[in-house]
Amino acid sequence: MVDGHIHIERGPYTLEWLNQFVSKAVETELDEIRLLEHNFIFEEFAPMYDSVRRYSEYVDAWFRRSAGIHKLADYLELIHQGRNREFPIKVKFGLEVCCFKEFEGFISELTKGKGFDFLLGSVHFVDDFAFDHKAEHWAGLDVDRVYHRYFEDSVSLAKSGLFDGIGHPDAIKLFGHKPSYPLSEYYGSLAEELSKSKMYADQNSGAYRRCPETASLGMEEELLEILKKNHVEIITSSDAHCPEDVGYKIRACLKIEEMTGF
Repeated sequence: MVDGHIHIERGPYTLEWLNQFVSKAVETELDEIRLLEHNFIFEEFAPMYDSVRRYSEYVDAWFRRSAGIHKLADYLELIHQGRNREFPIKVKFGLEVCCFKEFEGFISELTKGKGFDFLLGSVHFVDDFAFDHKAEHWAGLDVDRVYHRYFEDSVSLAKSGLFDGIGHPDAIKLFGHKPSYPLSEYYGSLAEELSKSKMYADQNSGAYRRCPETASLGMEEELLEILKKNHVEIITSSDAHCPEDVGYKIRACLKIEEMTGF
C-alpha cells in the first residue's frame, strides 16, 4: 500500500521529524510513502502568488502568515539526508506545485534537475479564487463557471509536461458545490491528457477528512472509472499534514478503486 501525498510542513526539517511519519506508516502497514512540501512554503516561489494575493485580503493574510518560510535549499538538504538514511519502508521525496499556466516556465526553472523523486501538480486557485479555503468565500460565485475553469486548468496542467501526477483532481467538490451540467466530457478530456503525459492521479482522502459532510471519499466514481478506462495510474493518498493522519482511509480508497471493475 502507498500513501502518495504527505506534507511535512508542520515540523522542523530534521530526520527525527521524518521518522515520525515513517513510524506511523509502518504502524498502518504501508509499503511506501511519498513526502512533499507545498511550493509556496519556499520564498523562491513567492512571485507566483502576487495575483491571488491581490484578489483576496484573506489569501494575502494567509500567505504572509504561512508562505515563504523556507529556502528551497533547506528542503533539498533534508532530502539529501533522508536518502542517506535507511528506512524500514520505501520513502520518496517530492514537491506539490500550484499550477498557474503563466508560470510554467518559472516552475520548470525552479524544479528541473533538483533531484525530486516526483512533482505533483495541483489546481488550488481558479481565476485567482482560492476555492478550498473557506466555504463562505463561494457566496455569490457562478458555480458552473468555476467548475468549467477548474477543469480547463486541470487539462492545461496535464498538458504542461512539468509533473508526474495530478493532486486531488476533483477537489473542487470540497464544500459540496455541484455544477448544473454533467462532468463526463471534462473527465474524459482530463483522463486523455493524463494518459498522454503518462501522469498518475491522486486518489486522495484529504477532502473527506476535512469536510466529511460535503465531500465524498476520494474521487467521484465516474471520474475514477474514466481515468482507469484511459489507463491512468491511480495512487492512493491521505494528504496528511501531520504524522497521525498518515494512511488515513487508504484501505477504503483501495476498495473503492477495486469496485470500479476496471
